[in-house]
Amino acid sequence: MNDDVLRGIEAELLARRPEALVEPSLERIRDVLDLLGNPQHAYPVLHIGGTNGKTSTARMADALLRELNLRTGRYTSPHLQSVTERIVIDGEPIAPQRFAATYAEIKPYLDLVDSKHDVRLGYFEVLTALAYAAFADTPVEAAVVEVGMGGAWDATNVADGRVAVVTPIALDHVEYLGDTIEEIATEKAGIIKPGGYAILGPQTASAAQVLLARVAETGATVARQGLEFGVRSREMAVGGQLIGLQGLTGPYDEIFLPLHGEYQAHNAAAALAAVEAFVGGGREPLDADLVRAAFARVTSPGRLEALRRGP
Repeated sequence: MNDDVLRGIEAELLARRPEALVEPSLERIRDVLDLLGNPQHAYPVLHIGGTNGKTSTARMADALLRELNLRTGRYTSPHLQSVTERIVIDGEPIAPQRFAATYAEIKPYLDLVDSKHDVRLGYFEVLTALAYAAFADTPVEAAVVEVGMGGAWDATNVADGRVAVVTPIALDHVEYLGDTIEEIATEKAGIIKPGGYAILGPQTASAAQVLLARVAETGATVARQGLEFGVRSREMAVGGQLIGLQGLTGPYDEIFLPLHGEYQAHNAAAALAAVEAFVGGGREPLDADLVRAAFARVTSPGRLEALRRGP
């Protein structure tokens, strides 16, 4: 495919409302996905929200699911170099030709929805529709989806996550989500769905109270980091760290994680618990060797990433 084609699509996307300029509503994304046959319902979704650690947790969960021989889709943001990095199939960014073909397929429906609403679909909404359509066309067996902003009215929330992960919540995007932890947690709790499984990362008392209220309201099953799962041990190692994790079903030890920072160990614990809940309802352990193999090949570009070492 000619690079000019991809650049032309990116220019069309960038001409839309920027993803940081939000018009809170699920109506537009629902309308376009309805026209596409609701591809977001064609596969189970592991949905990841929160403030810190979403992308790294998504990459780890994706690695675990692929090690279990599931064909996966992963949708994260932002990208570092190319927009195609946001939509990943079987561990690889979507091919530019595939990206362009999917965009061409959905573009007429984007125009229909744009004509129906006073506010056009924004950049992030269009990419979300494109990702869900690409995953259905593949088809994938599991989709790991990162929230863009908030949760309740985020465009990704038209999918019903079998498992919802809420990483640590802090003050972020206060102009849209509220200026207190409680208000922000209320928005982010919106990805916890009736009958689903909620995996809660370390939270302040005020955020935890809001999240647990949502769990009670939806009848979801909950697992909290530091109680039902967590980090058992952690020590520095060449090229990363050696960690022991407590999963929902028991301990997993001697895991090499080629990422730096204590927070990445906590992200790993959340990803492990999420996948245990996703594939076995939190009742069946994963093969420990497969867990070790999956974590050993995790990457998280741009997150405390070592780019150069001295002689």
